[in-house]
Amino acid sequence: MVYTWKRLITNFWRDRRGQDLIEYAMLAAFLAVAVGAVFPSDIAPNISRVFSKVTSMMNASGTFG
Repeated sequence: MVYTWKRLITNFWRDRRGQDLIEYAMLAAFLAVAVGAVFPSDIAPNISRVFSKVTSMMNASGTFG
């Protein structure tokens, strides 16, 4: 039983699937915040609108899958 848990945790720790997606999402969020800090009055509302659209599209795609 202990060996099974150890093997399960080891496999989970080594699993790298989805890591790239998370890294790209974090990079996009960082860039959006940085651009919003540099151009707060012009760009910030547009960035918010884009993230809202992406969120709604992801939610919509989740209901079909």
